[in-house]
Amino acid sequence: MSSRERILGRVRRALADVPGTPRDEPPYEEAVPRDYLREHGQRSVAETVGLLAENLADYRAIVHRCTAADLAATIAGMLAARGARTVLVPPGLEPGWLAASDAERIPDRTESTPHELDRVDSVVTACALAVAETGTLVLDGSPDQGRRRITLVPDHHICVVRVPEQVVSSVPQAMERLDPTRPLTWISGPSATSDIELDRVEGVHGPRTLEVVLVGEDAG
Repeated sequence: MSSRERILGRVRRALADVPGTPRDEPPYEEAVPRDYLREHGQRSVAETVGLLAENLADYRAIVHRCTAADLAATIAGMLAARGARTVLVPPGLEPGWLAASDAERIPDRTESTPHELDRVDSVVTACALAVAETGTLVLDGSPDQGRRRITLVPDHHICVVRVPEQVVSSVPQAMERLDPTRPLTWISGPSATSDIELDRVEGVHGPRTLEVVLVGEDAG
């Protein structure tokens, strides 16, 4: 018997005396009320984007704003300021985003080892969504974002958010737009943890530096 079968067997035994849902009652998914608040207050698009920028910065992410025309130059400047000589590139990333940078492009390869990924200076990705109220970026493994590990191993992550189409106010709004079958990664600021004395250490579980580019027609 496998470990999985043993665990499932224990669950079945623990639930043996739990009565099933009567046929005349709705299933659990319908029985639980879903009338909770979907967002806190009413905001304009500009106010929502501003809240996102504020909360990202509060989590110690570095926030940039630019237009689509200036995106390549903005990313090139960020990589140059970092001294990045290599940049990890997801397979579906817009080629023009790195057109102004001289950094060597490292493709996202299945056979790349953690040590190889750790030697890369920076990684540039898009995102699936950004949540304003929590300052959270959501990646879903799409081709312009790559596999989860490429945003967890390199020490510097640049994430591009298209404004306003990829910005939502709240987590409930984000859940309505995300595919739960995809590998979702929720990022709120650079990787950080605190010990019992509240000493903050960054870079323990992922990038030590997170830079976010809010790109739209109005640079803000």
